[in-house]
Amino acid sequence: MIQLSQVTKSYNGAKAVDGINLTIQKGDILGFLGPNGAGKTTTMRMLTCYMPPTSGTISVDGFDVSEQSVEVRKKIGYLPEMAPVYPDMNVVDYLQYVSALREIPIEKKSSRIKEIIGQCGLEKVLSKDIGQLSKGYRQRVGLAQAMIHNPDILIFDEPTAGLDPNQIVEIRTLIKELGRERTVILSTHILSEVQATCSRIVIINQGKIVADDSPEGLQADVAGRTVLLATLKGATSDAMSKTRSLSGVENVREFHSERGTIGLRIEIGQGKDIREDFFRLAVRESWVIFGMNQEIHSLEDVFHKLTMG
Repeated sequence: MIQLSQVTKSYNGAKAVDGINLTIQKGDILGFLGPNGAGKTTTMRMLTCYMPPTSGTISVDGFDVSEQSVEVRKKIGYLPEMAPVYPDMNVVDYLQYVSALREIPIEKKSSRIKEIIGQCGLEKVLSKDIGQLSKGYRQRVGLAQAMIHNPDILIFDEPTAGLDPNQIVEIRTLIKELGRERTVILSTHILSEVQATCSRIVIINQGKIVADDSPEGLQADVAGRTVLLATLKGATSDAMSKTRSLSGVENVREFHSERGTIGLRIEIGQGKDIREDFFRLAVRESWVIFGMNQEIHSLEDVFHKLTMG
């Protein structure tokens, strides 16, 4: 659906985006992450024909953004960080206005507006001017304008900004549903939102793509090895050395645990799983396992390592 080839965007000689290559398939729900100034917004603006690339090519469903921008715009629904709404228009008038801009046929306009009002939860504010709405409801109106023409591609920049926790869950669910039939690009600084919503994550830093994988893949790559945390009762002082003798174990350290127990932090080579062998060892040694779980690197850890070193 989207292809970027050696795309660069420069401002007075400084590269905001530096020769990136990216392919996005239909049905991808892609989290597009990066620190402030990394090139996220610039990339999205080039995708949506807001600005041209300095060099390289971008195609959307086979259409070139520089040569066929009108066709590209028909394919895309875009919600920028600041929702493009008119505060002096009421919600219904605004949606009618946007549907006219999007050239929705007259015979389909009313049903489509009604459908999008339900999807975005705007029933309670239809008669209000947009300027009277809370930030959360203005964001919902922005979502409605992005989706009203039923586009194949949706690009959301901070779509849940200003929403309360219940509304955030609703928008996450909506984005997942939309991703079944469309391509969705989601840019946000709320990493838990990306982890709950996206099947793929691309991280950009200083204008270059530094990671492209599933959330689980990125976490595994950053970890480098599996860490098993075990809390034992009845273990003797030689528990560390006996655990270290298991195949696949690279290192064992003791960590603070509750009174009467021993906590072991067991580092395991990548691709190894010692849980069954460790359980059998505990049975032989008459250790009681109070807890055993794998240490998981958070997406925040991944983001920090890839963008801050």
